[in-house]
Amino acid sequence: MQTLYLISILGLVFFSILAILIKDLLKAALSLMGASIFLAIIFFFMKAYYAGVFEISVVAGLITVLFVSTIGLTRSDDFKESKVPTIIFPLFFIWFIIIDILIFGALINRFPVMGYRVSEPGTFGEVFWHKRTFDLVGQIGIIFAGVFSVLALFRKRDKNG
Repeated sequence: MQTLYLISILGLVFFSILAILIKDLLKAALSLMGASIFLAIIFFFMKAYYAGVFEISVVAGLITVLFVSTIGLTRSDDFKESKVPTIIFPLFFIWFIIIDILIFGALINRFPVMGYRVSEPGTFGEVFWHKRTFDLVGQIGIIFAGVFSVLALFRKRDKNG
């Protein structure tokens, strides 16, 4: 079980990095779909079944279809991208991992291990609206980011741009 969990985390990290580094938007969208599938598997390991189903159906399914159709409608092949992100991102990622290891190494023994506490079960509505209300902020933010991205892609361009 631990091995499958580790493979899922590595798959999530791999496809997320791949989505950033790939220059072709269609392949990047498909990499995001792969990362979303691995994230859904992680949710299922964590017994967050509703989040896993939501991740697969909405993010891996619906959002990927919207990305692919938007890319197909707006594709222009005359755009040249800078090579700076392919140089900067790996350096930043390595720097981030080193800082992360140093911070976790310094903090690993400073916090006591807390026992696992099972919360009181409740209906989906009670948990969603009363205990996990702040999760809606993230979902609403993701929806707005998608809407604004599509609006930015479909805005009218002036004659000079």
